[in-house]
Order: sequence, then C-alpha cells, then structure tokens
Amino acid sequence: MGSLERALILRANKEYEQSKQVLQELAKRNPGDAIVRYQCAWSLDILGLEEEAVPHYEAAIEMGLPDEEAKGAYLGLGSTYRTIGKYAQAKRTLEAGLEKFPGDRALLVFRAMAYYNLGQHDLAMEALLKVIAETSNDCEVQSYARAIEFYSDKLDTIFTEK
Repeated sequence: MGSLERALILRANKEYEQSKQVLQELAKRNPGDAIVRYQCAWSLDILGLEEEAVPHYEAAIEMGLPDEEAKGAYLGLGSTYRTIGKYAQAKRTLEAGLEKFPGDRALLVFRAMAYYNLGQHDLAMEALLKVIAETSNDCEVQSYARAIEFYSDKLDTIFTEK
C-alpha cells in the first residue's frame, strides 16, 4: 500500500491528524503532484487549518486535476476563502469552478454563501431558490417549483393589477 492510499484510509477512518501528517510529508517530497497537494489541502481543511490549506488548493488547481478532484478543489478553496473572510476571492474561485463545471449544484450553493457574505442577498436567495426548486424531493415544494423558480429573481418586485 502506498503512502497516499494509507493517508486516505486514515482519513476515511477519521484519523485526521495521522492522515494530515502523511499527506504533508508526501507534499514535501512531491510538490509537483496535484493530487497529493489537493488531498493535503483537504486534510488540513478537515482539521480547521484553513489558512494552511490555501496554498495546497491553489497549487493543485494551478497544476491541473482530473474533473472530480478539480470540482472538489474549487469548492474546497472557495469555501476556505469564505471561511477565512476572503469573500471576493471565494466568489471568484467558485465562479471559476462553475466555468469549468456549469450547473454544479454544490458550487452554486457555496457561491450563494459568498454572495451573502458580500451583501448580495438577492443573488444568494435567487441561487438557493433555484437549487431548491430543481432538487427538492418534497412533494409540496415540487408542486410550487415553477412559481419558486419564476419568483427567484423577482423577490423585490411588487405585482399589481393593471
């Protein structure tokens, strides 16, 4: 079993500190390995070490990752920026992820959180309402899905009879 596989097993078993140690050592030995850098960032993030995770996420994205890992890296970096108060960077990162993966609902939801932090409450609500209308399995929500989607970008509009 390789070190990366061992680190991922440790993380899956909630042995986060041990997993982080293995991944940090791997990242030191293999700084040009995008997967290792992404996994290292993820393990730091889990432990609340967001600021330490940032350079690993950035490097992994810059080097290029397979699609699934790239989605996770954009989401992880965007979420991390938001968590540490870098809201504009969070929004830019999540939008860059959405350019590569249009319609990815997790990225849309995290971008909505960044919108909220930037005071763009209308855009945050619009995004969340659309995701709810598209994904909810609740029959009552689904019976109003068209209306929810229609009004999602018209929350401040007052409709009067003519």
